Amino acid sequence: MFIDDTIAAIATAPGEGGIGIIRISGDRSLSVAQQIFRSMSGKSIEDYNTRTLIYGKVVDNENVIDEVLLAYMKGPNSYTSEDVIEINCHGGFISVKKILELILSKDVRLADRGEFTKRAFLNGRIDLSQAEAIIDVITAKTDMAHEVAQNQLEGSLSNKIKELRFKVTEVLAHLEVSIDFSEEDVEEITYKTLRQKSEEIRNEIKKLYDTAESGKILREGLKTVIVGKPNVGKSSLLNSILGENRAIVTDIPGTTRDVIEEFVNIKGIPLKIVDTAGIRETEDVVEKIGVEKSRESFNTADLIIMVLDASNKLSDDDIEILQQIENKRTIVLLNKTDLNKQIEEDMLKQYVDSNSIIKISALQNEGIEELYDKIESMVYKGSVKNTSNLMITNSRHKDALSKAYESINDAIIAIEQNMPYDFIEVDFKNIWDYLGYINGDTIKEDLLDTIFSNFCIGK
Repeated sequence: MFIDDTIAAIATAPGEGGIGIIRISGDRSLSVAQQIFRSMSGKSIEDYNTRTLIYGKVVDNENVIDEVLLAYMKGPNSYTSEDVIEINCHGGFISVKKILELILSKDVRLADRGEFTKRAFLNGRIDLSQAEAIIDVITAKTDMAHEVAQNQLEGSLSNKIKELRFKVTEVLAHLEVSIDFSEEDVEEITYKTLRQKSEEIRNEIKKLYDTAESGKILREGLKTVIVGKPNVGKSSLLNSILGENRAIVTDIPGTTRDVIEEFVNIKGIPLKIVDTAGIRETEDVVEKIGVEKSRESFNTADLIIMVLDASNKLSDDDIEILQQIENKRTIVLLNKTDLNKQIEEDMLKQYVDSNSIIKISALQNEGIEELYDKIESMVYKGSVKNTSNLMITNSRHKDALSKAYESINDAIIAIEQNMPYDFIEVDFKNIWDYLGYINGDTIKEDLLDTIFSNFCIGK
């Protein structure tokens, strides 16, 4: 895809701030900048070394718009691999808007969403997985999510995909030689060797795919729903986790009537915590709506934390909730352990695994660390955390790996049945294509447009 126009956009978030940045990219970047910029030294932009901040003013004819710092980055040594100008002006709405309008009046087009990064990809500076990692770096909610995204931006996933595709290419080369020169005196690849190489590739694809669940949580957050009947301590638990009085806590049942959502960082895991209305039969119209929302939240939750009052016996309402959340990823908290224990744990273990039961006192902030440890172990499943430098966080990548895994399985079945090499070759070509979707080697333009439309305009 050939790009010959010049684009510009505001690269900083809207609002008042110390600086605002306007970015220009394309062949005409320097000439446009020369028309609107006057350095304080009187020198031309080209008189300075590239990637040097130049102090001056942006002017519209003789009208000064703002004092600025300008940087010129000559392609291909720039973000987009094109000539790039970045103008640092005073932050706020007016300065950046007026400078952008002036630039656009010089036969420059307003950039589409993500177009700067798209140009970096199309010009070969980064591959598609690295381009997507840029958004993950920007939107990371925890240090660990940022670390994973940064490693992907630096090429950890790209290198792994290149390595896998190289192994697939080697097998394809052997297959094509065996097919094209079957009557010649050349050594054919044996089915035993094919099986061995295929299983190696399958194991590597599977290992990468198995990180997807934890990776998705790091990228998007673990939707965690706190459920239970009224007055068991759900809101107290939320306040304890957040470290602030976010939810109203009273002894009156039905105080929480709507769903409360908050993001919190627990051991590097972003949790989207949802505190729901207490589930019970009620005649109150407003509370009834809240209870219905609570029940609906069960279906969309990644993790359910059920809170029980340990100072009371299990009620019919408790058992009804336990039945509804059966077979879901659940942690059961026995709250109010600072009071006399009345709850029947043996009965409770009929509905949930004993390893998922934790005793706490939300009021006294006791047992909360044990809850955090349990969440961490459930998310990372032990060994995944140790490979956090290479983790699948993108659903598109997960889907491509899933299809590649299906194709390698098909290839192994064909090898076991001693089917002709032509059939096996088709499966390996599919694997090569599916892996190429991840780094962008075999992706179509319409999908590229969809991917980059999720970026902000200045990126």
